[in-house]
Amino acid sequence: MDSALTAIGLPVALGIIMFGLGLDLTPEDFKRVGRQPKAAVIALVCQLALLPLICFGLVVALDLEPLLGIGMMLLAASPGGTTAALFSHLFRGDVALNISLTAINSLVAIITLPLITGLAISYYGRNDELAMPLVEVIQVFAIILVPVGIGMLVRARRTAFAQRMDKPVRIASAVILAVMVLGVMLAERANITDYLAQIGAVAALFCATSLVVGYLVPKVFGVPGPQAIASSMEIGVHNATLAIYIAVEVLGETKASVPAAVYAIIMFVFAALWGSFVSRRESTPAERPAPANV
Repeated sequence: MDSALTAIGLPVALGIIMFGLGLDLTPEDFKRVGRQPKAAVIALVCQLALLPLICFGLVVALDLEPLLGIGMMLLAASPGGTTAALFSHLFRGDVALNISLTAINSLVAIITLPLITGLAISYYGRNDELAMPLVEVIQVFAIILVPVGIGMLVRARRTAFAQRMDKPVRIASAVILAVMVLGVMLAERANITDYLAQIGAVAALFCATSLVVGYLVPKVFGVPGPQAIASSMEIGVHNATLAIYIAVEVLGETKASVPAAVYAIIMFVFAALWGSFVSRRESTPAERPAPANV
């Protein structure tokens, strides 16, 4: 990818997206999770432990080449994207839970993302070529967390402005992600057909599994419908922008960003279809027995 895009465009893109998250976030969101931790804990366990294991199983079963496999694991380790809250809103999920989960998971990912990605690098025996240097990882998460803090400060002091900016920032985030996906595709245009053939099935299976697991597991544990929908969107809609940035800037491999770019396209389609299905399912009243004839 073009050096200007990676050196300037990617950090700015991440900053705008995470600033938008901060505009939606208040200290009350964190307190709410503390008061009602069940849904949040189940969603985080699914996202941080269960889904990376599922992704690894898919990567091994479908025998992905190393850089694409590492890219898939990097994506699996990435926190939920800010777009998850938008899908949750569209399909009657608990948007406050989405915002809280994205913020918490972005913090936890400081540890889990380099750990999971490092294990993938070791699995493929690429330690001599690829690394997740601590200093660079900290820099990446500074790009994430500082804008979130600024956004929260703006929300606290200029609430009306934050509310007005909510929609424009969300639109900007979607446009930025689209531009980044296009940049990856153009940078790898010579091999993109082969990559899509290799990664398309894995990305689609992982996305579908993420959405379904994110909904069904909370439901099994008695989590209400709106929170289960929020969990599904949080787990299925990853921060592909972050995964692309780390692949290009930290690992120095544009090829490793291809899984995130492909997933970004698939997740919008799958999330819309799945959200439509589960929202109808949750809104359909339970069948009542017919009244007995007297």
